[in-house]
Amino acid sequence: MTASEWLGYGAAVLAGMVIGLAGGGGSIMTVPIFVYLFGIAPLLATTYSLFVVSVTSMVGSVSHLLHRRVDLRVTAAFALPSFVSVYLARRFLVPALPDPIVSYDSYSLPKEKAILYFFSIVMLLAARAMIRHQQPEQGEAADGRPRYATLSLDGLAVGLLTGTIGAGGGFLIVPMLVLLAGMPMQRAVATSVVIIAVNSLIGFLGDLHHTEMAWNFLLPFTGLSIAGIFVGLAINRFIPPAKLKKAFGWFVGIVAIYMLVKEIL
Repeated sequence: MTASEWLGYGAAVLAGMVIGLAGGGGSIMTVPIFVYLFGIAPLLATTYSLFVVSVTSMVGSVSHLLHRRVDLRVTAAFALPSFVSVYLARRFLVPALPDPIVSYDSYSLPKEKAILYFFSIVMLLAARAMIRHQQPEQGEAADGRPRYATLSLDGLAVGLLTGTIGAGGGFLIVPMLVLLAGMPMQRAVATSVVIIAVNSLIGFLGDLHHTEMAWNFLLPFTGLSIAGIFVGLAINRFIPPAKLKKAFGWFVGIVAIYMLVKEIL
């Protein structure tokens, strides 16, 4: 096993830690790990990412469900439309995208490179949100009444994002739940983990029709990511998550810039 592969398996634990600490963000780690440390093609990397994040988030959501931190009505309003769009995106949209995406004279933009560009931009947005770490106010739901119609539309959009680039969208889901459902931050994070778990699983199922899985590689990687969740929960008791989240935000931003520079050059 090469040094980069050893580093990749170590980073799997880190991806799980992020989910345990922040209620999302695992896919921000897994796609670059698969592409740059294991040399996996970007489209296949997004499929693998969906599986790892879904299983890891499911493990992380058990505690939230047992302690009744998850609002099931809000989860249904947001998640059901999201489930539909993520499945359709993985099953039909991504395979139907032309390759190259753009071709003009001597310039062409391959589909896999376009997905990495898009993913890098999403990483930069996620990094900005984590670095700022400002808890949103109650917004439209200041009266405590969830805006179910708006939540459903936002769910559709997040599902499309998840399906296209294999990102769970936790950095988008949490503030939406606070602003549109009037949730306290703790309940928003707990609900986000459940939504990400099922969202990612459905996106992964949409890929099984046209993707051959390397289970002997994927299952050990996922096991390490699950172990990372418990490490993250343990750290959570001693170190303020806000400080860790900000530090991780800087790390994600640096990785995103590296990806953009590498792909451009």
